[in-house]
Amino acid sequence: MKAAPVFVEFKKNKEVTPLLIHTGQHYDKNLSKVFFDDLKLTEPHFYLGVGSGTHSIQTAKVMIAFEKILVEQNPHLVMVVGDVNSTLACALAAAKYRCSNQQYYPLVAHIEAGLRSYDWQMPEEINRRLTDSLSDFLFTTESDAEDNLIKEGIDTEKIFYVGNVMIDSLLKSKKKAEESEILTQLKLKKNNYAVLTIHRPTNVDDREDFKKLLNALKKVSKSIQIIFPIHPRTKKMLHKYHMNTDFLEIISPLGYLDFIKLLIHAKFVMTDSGGIQEETTVLNVPCLTLRKNTERPVTVSMGTNIIVGKSQMKIIEETDKILQGKGKKGQVPKFWDGRAAQRICKIVYDYLSNNV
Repeated sequence: MKAAPVFVEFKKNKEVTPLLIHTGQHYDKNLSKVFFDDLKLTEPHFYLGVGSGTHSIQTAKVMIAFEKILVEQNPHLVMVVGDVNSTLACALAAAKYRCSNQQYYPLVAHIEAGLRSYDWQMPEEINRRLTDSLSDFLFTTESDAEDNLIKEGIDTEKIFYVGNVMIDSLLKSKKKAEESEILTQLKLKKNNYAVLTIHRPTNVDDREDFKKLLNALKKVSKSIQIIFPIHPRTKKMLHKYHMNTDFLEIISPLGYLDFIKLLIHAKFVMTDSGGIQEETTVLNVPCLTLRKNTERPVTVSMGTNIIVGKSQMKIIEETDKILQGKGKKGQVPKFWDGRAAQRICKIVYDYLSNNV
């Protein structure tokens, strides 16, 4: 959702040759290929197929495989998005390759730079910070991100406030998503169900924490049906701990368009995903974040997001408000207008035109 708008925008310029690389970190069909199809994104030029593994193993595999592409293609720029292991791995490999060749290229650009949770137990926080420190272009989604980078000593000339590329995909796909039959397939009525997504280690890896969270969700389920497209990681942990989830409507992971349709017509959403916090803000759907923090504070200060953590009392209190028609309303942040990719590509193209 983040790479597609930028890649499509670069394809419009005949003087730029964009290459799309799929590391294979997300290898589940419903978490990978179906998104390419829904976003009408071309098949990747390179597929690294790294698969699963520990954070270190996965990062190392991406670096080793990606370095071969760097040697073969010798690109002027490597663009990475988000905060997953692949993000850091490709940025680090590009920076190391530049040093080993004693040349100025490739430059590194980080899309979604500057986001901070200040939670060092999140591997994503490590990925974000290290990637930002390696990047020559830091494209931010909100003003808080720019402030974070400046506090960390990043040169302001490298920072560009461009907006949110994931919202580019959302706004472009919203009309098409309405054609999805997912509500009919699940026998759902609009505004009469809640959506749940949980997958982060802090929520699902510890048995007692996971159990407490499920107990809170069980109470919520007495008031509204909860639809739970289950992440492979979460599914594995449920089986490991033999957790009871009879009160949840568990379904397989959904494609992008089906999931957006589900979000659009939900009464509210409960999630530990950063991206969904942003999507619900733009869709004006109340969002309860099942974490103690967020790296996307604008979704709280301006949007529909409320941080509830794993507090059973807070979760129930906020869901009751929503069910009584008192859910949080929000505003759409600056530059979340569907044109972030255009801004990014113009900045990059202008630089390359003048320096290559």
